[in-house]
Amino acid sequence: MRNQMNRSLVVNRRIEIIQSYAMIACSVIGLALFVIYPLGWILKWCTYRYNGILDPKFIGMENFKKIFSPTGYRFWQSVGNTFIFSIGKLAIEIPLALVLACFLSGNRKGTSLFRTIYFLPSMLSVAVIGIMFYYIFGSYSGVVNSLIVMLGGSKIDWFTTGPKAMLVTMFASIWQNFGINMLFFMTGLQSIPNEMYEAAAIDGAKPVQRFFRITIPMLGPVMQIVIMNALLGSLKVTDLILSMTNGSPNGKTEMMMSYIYKQFFSSVMSGTANNYGYAAACTVIVAIILTLVTLLYLRLTRKSSQVD
Repeated sequence: MRNQMNRSLVVNRRIEIIQSYAMIACSVIGLALFVIYPLGWILKWCTYRYNGILDPKFIGMENFKKIFSPTGYRFWQSVGNTFIFSIGKLAIEIPLALVLACFLSGNRKGTSLFRTIYFLPSMLSVAVIGIMFYYIFGSYSGVVNSLIVMLGGSKIDWFTTGPKAMLVTMFASIWQNFGINMLFFMTGLQSIPNEMYEAAAIDGAKPVQRFFRITIPMLGPVMQIVIMNALLGSLKVTDLILSMTNGSPNGKTEMMMSYIYKQFFSSVMSGTANNYGYAAACTVIVAIILTLVTLLYLRLTRKSSQVD
């Protein structure tokens, strides 16, 4: 009897081990296929000159030298455009999401409807949003220009100059993302005890004072994650640019990832050819930039993530 019990325990133990490995197998396989293998592929081809047709040629660090030479101007232009785009849009998107979250966090009538309306853009395809805003701000028959003409103004060529085109792309990205950030902030607001607001009100604190003395500090951990995700998402924006401006005019709205995409895949519109080696080297530089930005941000916001 004791031997049978020991055998059953051993069998059950083996079954548990097999089940444990089976549960993590999908994650490990996904990590290997979609992270480790692409990373190894990038690190290999960044030292080659290869266009997908001719035989690859080992050139060492020449691709990196090209990035830091005058011929790499377009890449660094896209890096600058990306930071301008990210900082400009987050300066509006995050405060807007926070203010709306504060207004809609109560149980007032109609708040559920507005939450749904504000969240809907997050569910749309980014490519659809890019095309939609391209036609909304169209130079000839766009909705915005039609309203300007109705009000007695003259049409604006939104996509012919860099600043105007950048503003339109920022507006499109803000419209798409502020709703999801609003929901994140609303989740954080629910964790703040109402007793703190009641005690502050008894002490004579005004709503603005309660917002800056209670709401902002208590939302520190949530705000740190929201801003970091929004910042990294903005720095990696690709499909919105490709579907909306394709980097025009003259590369003034080109972003880091859209530039790399065009180097990896030939584009008739941009006049580029496949350049896997140079694109892989640019990817390594971008990965380093994103890592440095993340580390710097986490260091600067270390205190805000701690709620006393």
